[in-house]
Amino acid sequence: MSKHLYRMPAEWEKQKSTIVAWPHNKNDWPNKFFSIPHLFAEIISKISKYQKVNILIQRKRSIVEVANLLNKFNSKNRNINYLVCKTNRSWTRDSVPTIIKYKNKKKIFCNWKFNAWAKYKNFKQDEKICQNIKKYINYDIIKPVFKKKRIVLEGGSIDVNGDGLLLTSKECLLSKVQQRNPGLNRRDYEFIFNKYLGVKKVIWLNKGIVGDDTHGHIDDIARFVSKNRIFLAYENKKKDKNFKNLNENYNLLKKFNFENVKFKITKIPMPKPIFIDKIRVPATYLNFYIANKIVLLPIFDDPNDKIVINIFRREFKNRKIIPINCRNLIWGFGAIHCLTQQEPA
Repeated sequence: MSKHLYRMPAEWEKQKSTIVAWPHNKNDWPNKFFSIPHLFAEIISKISKYQKVNILIQRKRSIVEVANLLNKFNSKNRNINYLVCKTNRSWTRDSVPTIIKYKNKKKIFCNWKFNAWAKYKNFKQDEKICQNIKKYINYDIIKPVFKKKRIVLEGGSIDVNGDGLLLTSKECLLSKVQQRNPGLNRRDYEFIFNKYLGVKKVIWLNKGIVGDDTHGHIDDIARFVSKNRIFLAYENKKKDKNFKNLNENYNLLKKFNFENVKFKITKIPMPKPIFIDKIRVPATYLNFYIANKIVLLPIFDDPNDKIVINIFRREFKNRKIIPINCRNLIWGFGAIHCLTQQEPA
């Protein structure tokens, strides 16, 4: 394996800012969009108390409307920058480039190709985000390629511990359904992650959760919360459709051994299934976002909310846990982690 020129910092390392795209695509939340801008404003105002938030907006004249909404949450706007940058959707975790470090100093945009999860047709604006935000955040850009082809990858499909380990799922990267990179196998991905993210070992879980339209994003099922500690989504009810897959993931992690690293695994219970318009949505507590002094945690008006909040308080001793009700947000098939992308300090 090559000497690592690049490293992707872990989410809990110090951040300079969070990048969020203001919601405008009403098709992502049919009949529920009215509540979504308020929810984004709440999330942005919580983060902006502790660090800068860069908000991608469609046009300059939207600033007034967004600022007015943020004011309702006592957000003084001092930590808020507006970047005029057109988007198709608001899931910046997947469309905004991963910001990595070169020789552990200089920050670089690692601009994966984006094709809307190999599922939707309209993604031309999202695919151009990197070049459009470069006017405001001026980092060099690298475009990962393998065998002369650009690599399609979303930020929600990987999670790193900043120290050589990466979590992902076979369902997302190796399946023929919603196939991102036809022809790429496990070893190819391992080579790519080693070269561009400084990853020594990839941990392949099997499948994601029911209702996930990305087909297996890791940020719904397993997340590093420190170098050797993992939060893992777990379903206790054997009759639930998620039971088998999440139990398999647990067993895979338990067996994992690399350079004598044994993980401390914390099982995070799943909320009760949520159906909107008879469609099961991918509600999970794992789609949280770690910022500088806080963790934003999705909750769902569920009996398990309290249990999970307590687990998070116990495990994140130095951060304030801020629960955000995501019952409407999840109708867009994403939650807090999906709509944020960190810029490391």
